[in-house]
Amino acid sequence: MEWKGKTVLVFGAGISGIGAAALLAKTEAGRVVIYDGNEKLDKENVLSAVAEQTGGNAEGIEIITGAFPEELYGRLDLAVLSPGIPTDIETVKQFRMRNIPVIGEIELAYTAGKGTVYAITGTNGKTTSTTLLGEIMKAAFPSVDVVGNIGSPYTEAAFAQTDETVTVAEISSFQLETIQTFHPKASAITNITPDHLNRHHTMEEYIRVKERICENQTKEDLCVLNYEDEVLRAFADKCPASVCFFSSRRVLDEGFCLDGDEIVIKRNGETIPLINVNDLKLLGLHNFENVMTAAAMAEFAGVDLDTIRKVLKEFAGVDHRISFVAEIDGVRYYNDSKGTNPDAAIKGIQAMNRPTLLIGGGYDKESTYEEWINCFDGKVKYFVLIGQTKEKIADAARRCGMEEEKIVLLENLKEAVDFCKAHAQDGDAVLLSPACASWGQFKNFEERGDFFKKYVLE
Repeated sequence: MEWKGKTVLVFGAGISGIGAAALLAKTEAGRVVIYDGNEKLDKENVLSAVAEQTGGNAEGIEIITGAFPEELYGRLDLAVLSPGIPTDIETVKQFRMRNIPVIGEIELAYTAGKGTVYAITGTNGKTTSTTLLGEIMKAAFPSVDVVGNIGSPYTEAAFAQTDETVTVAEISSFQLETIQTFHPKASAITNITPDHLNRHHTMEEYIRVKERICENQTKEDLCVLNYEDEVLRAFADKCPASVCFFSSRRVLDEGFCLDGDEIVIKRNGETIPLINVNDLKLLGLHNFENVMTAAAMAEFAGVDLDTIRKVLKEFAGVDHRISFVAEIDGVRYYNDSKGTNPDAAIKGIQAMNRPTLLIGGGYDKESTYEEWINCFDGKVKYFVLIGQTKEKIADAARRCGMEEEKIVLLENLKEAVDFCKAHAQDGDAVLLSPACASWGQFKNFEERGDFFKKYVLE
């Protein structure tokens, strides 16, 4: 993809859009136009952010807000979509009808960057797996960038990369919609469960997009797949890369698996011990799966097992993912704000080993909640619900047989924490694990988790 001297549109003026505009400016695009539908956008702030990333070079960047101007189509050579822009809206359809190439920030960064890429996707577990793989790679290689949906745009890192750079990337389904040549040396799909159906519309389309992570790979490359996911087990037969399975529920003939308390590598009839789970700081089967994902990719990259083991023992997890906040009056508070869908929230409640006051609810992504509620196994003393979905989840809880007195509907997170503080007893746990996105009440799951910690510590 060539953009030198061309007019390039960046669609979206958030973190991803700013990173893309800055990379285009540094790599000598002829003209960069940033478009955002928000008429109240502070253009000066956007230009300042671009200038900060380019060392002061934001001259000539045009910013357009509000309705998309018809005349702009005729000026464009390329459109770069931020992940939050759906690919089926009319403006994007017009790009394609007018033969204006459409890519996303991941494709842009991959084209501009150098080195070797290791990429992870999946409905759940990808952030922890990516962070852990990044830590292992940093222990083994001198130049490592951990980027993508994890919070650090790939576009910010790409310009300074060399042939020696190792890029570890968390890639979302939104980002995979717009790849073309993106080719990781090793990829992983941690699992696939219903999510973002308001964006992808059908489960079949969501699966198709997730599987795109390896569409440019060959048998010389690796794709790590979850054996316990039926969709991924079936996908292995048509995967263009060589497949390595992992399993937390059975001992495999080949791959990474949990055998009692030991995570082992099964290869050519040999069993190679990796680590005892009691030596990990991470808790729960889902985290053992994250360990296997990262270890499989790191070993493929040439990292020796002793280095992998050392990092695994030291790794304490990722904030907002069943992370311990505090113990107050014998009550332990846990922040699982990253539990933004029912499948992730199932992992959260399964990890609890105490009677639990569970805070849930948020933005409606058209999920269903019965499977989550049926996993409570009598642990939930109070089900405290907030946000747009509180009535919908409460109805699901009633259908699942939860007693009415356990279901509590409140207005906001502060009220929820206050209720839990008043009703939790010594030996209980309070868990924020919403099963919903944060939008509407918070900018993102990080802000939601940070406010939860603030309220707890107050």
